[in-house]
Amino acid sequence: MKLDNYVVVSGMSGVHEIVTSRNNGIVIKHIDSGKSTFCSVRKHQFTPLSTVGIYTLEDTEDLKTVFTKMLSVIDKTPPVSTSAPKHEIEEYFEQIIPEYDEDKVYVSDMKKVIKWFNYLNERNLLTVEDTSGEEE
Repeated sequence: MKLDNYVVVSGMSGVHEIVTSRNNGIVIKHIDSGKSTFCSVRKHQFTPLSTVGIYTLEDTEDLKTVFTKMLSVIDKTPPVSTSAPKHEIEEYFEQIIPEYDEDKVYVSDMKKVIKWFNYLNERNLLTVEDTSGEEE
């Protein structure tokens, strides 16, 4: 799963693909329309998805790992709606990452992760890579 080219931009909905970077901002491409837009660093904040992590009791869990776990259980445990009650979102997240730090990970963070996952998964941009040989 490659999240290196995807970024969330403040003030713009959804996840965008990075086309190129400049000294004063980045050029992003809207995934659905393919339209490219320049976003200035003076006006926007950028969050590359590859840099996002979820706090656990021991360390942090990469978003790539979280998305992989969500994909692996999507048939029997589909993601809950982001408008679901707080306890349902927390229960779902606990099934995905049982050791997440409840003091540092807020429901708003969980909603973002679910929203990003749904956005990318609906567009078939999330695939589980073959990791055999990398472990051990």
